[in-house]
Amino acid sequence: MDRFAGFIMSALLLSACSGESLEPGAAPGGSVGDVLSHGMIVLGDKLENPYTTENVRDAYVSVYPTKSREEIQTSHLYVRFLPENSAEFDLLNGSELELLDYPLDYQILVDGDYYHDPSLPEESITWQYAVVPKDYEFPDIRYEILDECHITESDLGTRSSDGIDWEAVEREAYRLTGNEEYLMPESKKPKVNPSGRITIVDEYANGGQAFGVAGVKVVCNTFVKFSSAYTDRDGYYSIPKKFSAKLRYRLMFKNEKGFAIGFNWVLVPASVSTLGRASADGISATITKSSDRKLYLRSVVNNAAYDYITRCAAEDMDLTLPPEDLRIWLFSGLSASSAVMIHHKTVVKHEYISKFLGPFAGLIAFFAPDVTIGTKEMTDYRDVYRAVTHELAHCSHFSQVGTGYWDKYIEYILRSYISTGGMTYGDGTEQYAGYCEVGEMWAYYMESMMYKERYGGAVPQFGTSYWFSPQIFRYLDDRGFSKSDFLAAMQPDVTDIPSLQSRMCTLYPSKRTMIEQVFYRYR
Repeated sequence: MDRFAGFIMSALLLSACSGESLEPGAAPGGSVGDVLSHGMIVLGDKLENPYTTENVRDAYVSVYPTKSREEIQTSHLYVRFLPENSAEFDLLNGSELELLDYPLDYQILVDGDYYHDPSLPEESITWQYAVVPKDYEFPDIRYEILDECHITESDLGTRSSDGIDWEAVEREAYRLTGNEEYLMPESKKPKVNPSGRITIVDEYANGGQAFGVAGVKVVCNTFVKFSSAYTDRDGYYSIPKKFSAKLRYRLMFKNEKGFAIGFNWVLVPASVSTLGRASADGISATITKSSDRKLYLRSVVNNAAYDYITRCAAEDMDLTLPPEDLRIWLFSGLSASSAVMIHHKTVVKHEYISKFLGPFAGLIAFFAPDVTIGTKEMTDYRDVYRAVTHELAHCSHFSQVGTGYWDKYIEYILRSYISTGGMTYGDGTEQYAGYCEVGEMWAYYMESMMYKERYGGAVPQFGTSYWFSPQIFRYLDDRGFSKSDFLAAMQPDVTDIPSLQSRMCTLYPSKRTMIEQVFYRYR
């Protein structure tokens, strides 16, 4: 059985909220290039690393025969780590290192989103490759030093002050190591900071004009020299390092707002979409519904989550933020979405769930998501947007009430799903139904309001056909209440509609009569 089968089964059960998804796309849009591959990277021959200290020394004396080789000293180490468990993996990912899961000095025959060393068991964490300063203090994690390197641009202390043309030295190092094909033409000198813009089209918003993929990480490298930058809210990025060789570009869906979009069927916290090899000048892409499906879905989820978190600011919706280090997983085979908050220590510690997951429980507790988005039936940007805003509204609620509250909420979903033969929210009669009622009223209200604010028209009726009543919040919204007013009332002791009504009357005594009337009308 596949090692994730247990989680897929649990995901089906933990689908607290329904969603829809996209038809498969074919080729990428804009200027991305060839059709994107999302499988495992296939490596070819090992290449000679032009940045090793010895190779840079050879290039240095080739360009400047009268200079001493000893002027070139090691500035960096090319290393790989092998975490044994989730704690070690977490320690690495919490560092300042740029980690990649494939070796940087090999040909790539078939590009892809991930790599797993074939010499390691499939269920283990694979080697994590990085470039660290020469005086780096290694954590207590197994590691190997692969090369001592001289990367001048990152360590100005290794440069002399006598007018050395370091670009010429770098280019010579490429030539001497047989990697000349990777260099930009001489006419492209001097080195440049790669820059560009990553955009996406929502045909139902912004007049159908492309707008930025916001806060996503653009990573590029040539051998062991790599750098990264986040896009701004309009999708523009500028890489801080300068390059003169062709680069491999990737979008890493680890957003500057503190969330990551993951699940590639491997143990990685954030998905990567490879954009291919391109000029050092930079790469730009316009992503549309006809683009590569995974890239499109990841980008829409990224923007929807970025939008929600940005709008939580006091000057806008004034809402409690979702927790930091939020993990969002996408499931193309599911139609349902959820906010199970497993990464934030809910659910799997529950005896009922732990028995169900069995040996997967420990693994899932670290690598599993907080939010799942089922994309099976979604057809456009709007479907994804409403699902993400719904689930992130749950995340704001979770930030206020904590794991104990959420365990009861998810237990209700599980038990009622089973006892009613698959009804997503049960029938409202099972134990802890009040937790579900309060949470879903809020999430469907937020989904409806944010959808209307983005796309215009009448407020949608999302969630009004269920046994709970998001109409209560909509009615009060029409009469002057704000989103933050509702969330302020949803504290850990508000576990059903009567306690929600009581708390709102306490918080807003001047509107007590209105509150009582609307709760009575929809109960």
